[in-house]
Amino acid sequence: MESTRSFKDKLFLVIKGLAMGAANKVPGVSGGVVAFVAGFYEEFIYSLQRVNGKAFKLLFNWRFRSFFRYINGRFLGLLFFGMIVSYFSVSKILDYLLEHYQLYVWSLFFGMIIGSIYYINKDFKDWNYRTVISLLVGVVIGVSISFLDPAMENDNLWFVFICGIISVSGMTLPGFSGSFILILLGNYVLLLVDSVNALYDTFSDIFKGNFDFINNSERVRMLKVLGVFTLGSVTGLVTFSHVLNYILKHYKSITMATIIGFIIGSLGVVWPWKNTVYKVAEDGSVLLDSTGKEIIENYVRYVPELKPETYWAILYIIIGILIVLGLEWYGQRTRAQKV
Repeated sequence: MESTRSFKDKLFLVIKGLAMGAANKVPGVSGGVVAFVAGFYEEFIYSLQRVNGKAFKLLFNWRFRSFFRYINGRFLGLLFFGMIVSYFSVSKILDYLLEHYQLYVWSLFFGMIIGSIYYINKDFKDWNYRTVISLLVGVVIGVSISFLDPAMENDNLWFVFICGIISVSGMTLPGFSGSFILILLGNYVLLLVDSVNALYDTFSDIFKGNFDFINNSERVRMLKVLGVFTLGSVTGLVTFSHVLNYILKHYKSITMATIIGFIIGSLGVVWPWKNTVYKVAEDGSVLLDSTGKEIIENYVRYVPELKPETYWAILYIIIGILIVLGLEWYGQRTRAQKV
């Protein structure tokens, strides 16, 4: 499977990883949707499912090449390389765009999710009372999650580990936004902003030959939090992939209908027209994170007025839909060329 990948395929895998990493960091958007629309979701789940007892046996017996082939290592490696690069580049750009052009960014994602719903639904023909009920359950859960109130930040390492397990579900379950779940758990800023910035600053210090961070208790705490969060994420990724692989194999239609419902429900989270509510202290001042940015608590959605920026937002929604349709067209063209 891996030896047949051309340089172009490998490059596009890295780009897909960039897209998944960026999507996972944006509240309301799921990296799993990217995998679904780009046509590599089942291979992604299958490859993760191969990280099992046999894989570790090969690894512990020093059979690295066999281990790499068994887990579809080139596919996973290129994909995760793109995700890691995304966290230190594309996601930084997204942070800037969300700060300065929030309406248009949300509009683009809203359009992409609408396109995703069309893409997944158009090939799904197995509609019956069970799949319709599954669809409705997915919608209800998705909408319910979007209206929950966030909790307070908690840096207890056991809780951070659980956050890692839960948050990574967005990569394996399309429509289920891991970053939005972290907002609800109160740890979005701690785990996806502060700890990531601490790692970035640490790499920067090491590159400059400066190791004073070892004596910085706050930096060490952040790195410890990030390490535990990463361990929880890996645990969740492998665990969810085994569960999903079993479910897709035995209950594919019900699972697909539920996923469509999740994605429809997530439209409420990424509704472009919303005001940001920031966390405030008892004296009424806005609380800031370690980088000096306001800490987001929730969003208040509203119906837009007809004015120029609304028309621009609608245009970005259309562009988002066209991006997904373009990915679909590219995927069909690529599959046709391989046949």
